[in-house]
This record gives sequence, C-alpha cells and structure tokens, in this order.
Amino acid sequence: MDYNQLSKHIIEHVGGTGNIISATNCMTRLRLQLKDDSLADIASLKKLEGVMGVIGDGTLQIIVGPGKAKQLLDEFLIVAKLDKNPQVSDENWKANKEAIKGKQKQSRLKQGLRTIGEIFIPLIPAIIAAGIFNGFAGLITNLQSTGNLASSEVWNTIRLFFSLIGGSFLSYFTIFTGINAAKKFGATEALGGMLGAMSVMAQINEISGIFGMYNDESPLLSVLRSGKGGVIGVIVGVYILAKIEKRIRKLVPDVLDLIVTPLLTLAITAVLFVVIIMPVSGIFSDYLVKVLEVLVSSDIAVVNIISGFVLSALFLPMVLLGLHHGLIPIYAVQLEAMGGVSLFPVLAMAGAGQVGAAIAIYIKAKKVGNHQIKKVISGALPAGILGIGEPLIYGVTLPMGKPFITAGLGAGFGGAYVMITKVLATAWGPSGITAIPLMQPGSMLNYFIGLVVAYIGGFIVTAIFIKDSDVAEVGQEELEIHGSMGQESVSVN
Repeated sequence: MDYNQLSKHIIEHVGGTGNIISATNCMTRLRLQLKDDSLADIASLKKLEGVMGVIGDGTLQIIVGPGKAKQLLDEFLIVAKLDKNPQVSDENWKANKEAIKGKQKQSRLKQGLRTIGEIFIPLIPAIIAAGIFNGFAGLITNLQSTGNLASSEVWNTIRLFFSLIGGSFLSYFTIFTGINAAKKFGATEALGGMLGAMSVMAQINEISGIFGMYNDESPLLSVLRSGKGGVIGVIVGVYILAKIEKRIRKLVPDVLDLIVTPLLTLAITAVLFVVIIMPVSGIFSDYLVKVLEVLVSSDIAVVNIISGFVLSALFLPMVLLGLHHGLIPIYAVQLEAMGGVSLFPVLAMAGAGQVGAAIAIYIKAKKVGNHQIKKVISGALPAGILGIGEPLIYGVTLPMGKPFITAGLGAGFGGAYVMITKVLATAWGPSGITAIPLMQPGSMLNYFIGLVVAYIGGFIVTAIFIKDSDVAEVGQEELEIHGSMGQESVSVN
C-alpha cells in the first residue's frame, strides 16, 4: 500500500488540511476530527484503494485493516503537516470543542462514553502486550506447580521477565490513564499522570487513617485506600483538574504561570481527589463489582447462561448506539478487583456470531448465484475470524438487516458457554482467535470452544431464518447504500 498517495487522496476528499482538526489511529482505522463534516466526500473515500470502509459519527473513521492504520497515520501526519502530539492551548482547545460540538448530534451520555473510549484507545496496544506477557508468566507458574515444567533457574528468569514487562504497564495503569485523560480534557499531561500516580501511592492509606476512613482489620473494606476508585476516579479527577488549571491560568500573570499554575492546580485538585473523588468513585466501583459478581459468579447456572446470552446478543446493537465505550472502565475495574476480565470474552462472541452468519449467507449466495455477496464475504471472512468485524458487519449482515439480528442471537450461545465456564482474560483487545493469548491459561480452551459455539450458533440461526430469496435479492447497490449507514466500529479497539 502506498501510504503517501493514500494520504494525499484522503486529504483531498475531506476538504483539505484546513478542515482537519486532528488525526489519530486505533488498531484498524484512521480517525479524523473535521471542522465541517459536510466537506468529506464519503463515496470517493470508499473507492480509494486500501480503504475497507468509512464510518462517520462525529469522528470520521477510515478503515484500512489491522497493522496498517498506524503506518497510514505516520505518513498522513507528514503529508498533512500535522503535529503528532499537539500541545492544546486554551484557545484552540475551545475552538476545537466548538467545532466538534456544533456538528455532533448526540446525547450527553453518548458523548461522555465516546470520550472515555478515546482516553483508552491509545492504550490498547500496551494493554494487549501486558496481558499476554502476564498470561505467559501465569502459564509458566501453573505448569511448574503441576510438575509439567521443571522449576529451573532458566524458566524462573523467563517468568520474572514476563511479569516485569506485564507489570510495568498494568501496575501503573492509572498513571497512563491520567496522562491520556489530561490530553483529552485539555490539561497538562504530566499533571494528569501525577494525579493517576497519587491514587496508588502508599501515603493514601496514612491519610485515610488520619481521617478515620481506613479499616485496619479489613483494608479492602476501607472507605479510602490506595487504589480506591481506580481508573474511574482518575478520569473524574483529571476532568476536574483540567477545569481548575484553565481557571487558574486565566488569573495568573504569564510571568508566574509556569510556577504558580501547576502548584495551585495540584494543591486544590489533590485535596478534592483524595477526600471526595476517590471515596465516592470507590463506592461506585464496589457496587459495580457486586453487580458483576451476581452476573458472573452466581451459583445459579441459569443466571450465568442468561446473562452470557443477553450480553453477547446485545453487544453489537450497543456498539451501533455508541454505548460500548462505557464498558472499558468496567474491564479495568474487573481486572483490579477480580484478577481477570470476564466481560470481554463474553462480548467477543458477538463477532464470532457474525462469522457464522456470513458463512450461512455465503452458502445461500452460492446456491442462488449471487456472486457479488460471495465476493464480499470471501474478502471479509478472514478478517472476521481474526477478530476484525467491520468488513462483515458493514458489508454483509447490517446491510441485509435480518442477518445482523440472527448473528447476534447465534453469538448468544457462545456467550452463554463462555460465561458458565467462567472464562477470564488477562487483558482486552481484538476479539476472534487472536484473543486466545489474552485469556488466562486455564481459560484458553473454553474461550476457543465458545468461539466455535458462536460460529455454529450464528450459522444455524441464520440458515433457519434467512431465506434463499433474501440473499438472492441483495445487490451491490443495496450493500453500498446500507453499509454506509453504520455509525460505529465493532472490533474491540
């Protein structure tokens, strides 16, 4: 792929560099914030070589596939002459905010959830890498404890290195969250990172004891303790920090800004963060964990089956409504409180249901002679199996309508299996078979079986409810028109 040429074409079709506010990427997409969405020629963008799809909903998302988005962004920033890490001043932050706010037709809830997603998206490569290394470290430990692997100095050293790499990120997750939240809210990034670090400092426990909020007998039940509130508290804290910093900067003379602004900002925010935000967000996180424990750890098998089925079946509709961004902090809360993530493996079954549905449609398309949809599925199916769902969803099941529903119902069976077998992940990232290394060692096999169940479920339900005539009537024009109506990405990016 010629990323330089593609970048030039993209710039041409989005109204030029003057219409671009910012450019970022996730695992599969180039994300552009535009001043005026109406200047973007979606139809022309879709026809560009290397572009798998285009999605517009506040952020213009150009899908180029896994492993390519980062390379495209690097070249795009050079061609467009954009700063990779722009320093957001108070003035241009406000201008960008107004430009984005003016073109978005979203509820405050959706905007808030999208903001949360944009804070965590840049962290996903590190989340995946750290999770895999921790998983390998756990696998070595398990094999040594069962006697299947010698407890030698070599393996112990390898285990320690894996734990070192994985822990270097996950142990300080709140710091990275604070930095990205500050970047998103227009605060000084280093101050956001400091607030994230405060949340895990040992001094928190001593301060808690002074205020009578620390439980010496059961530290985990303390109103305030190190780590209380997790990433949820950090995001709220950094949001308030950004507000305070901007207000102080307006009042402080420029000559004193470098010293006085960060000093006063941290002093005020730290007190609010420790005394109010951490305890309140901690209470919220505790209740959230209790609800999740009812769904995930219930002794009643029927509860696990129903919750797994419903969560998997409804995940893609949640994505289309933009509600899935709010799940990312829940993953982090689960990882901290339960030592693993159960929601991610369940929701990952949604993409597997789409794969099964697509195979059923392919067989029917072959039967009725619809070569166009066969071609689309043939190109999109490998990506779907690997966990990149956009090509199948926006190219096949969503345009046809009913298969999108039948795929979700089929995915529910895989979700039910994964939930009842209590599959846990060490991190979250792409779904499909590429997520197998993200599972805890004892969960890898059951996760794979869950994928197979979802494949079969999506295939059977679609084969039963989708008629041959439904497939025969689908043409290229319909696929393009309806496929352009998708508003969100469905891979876990």
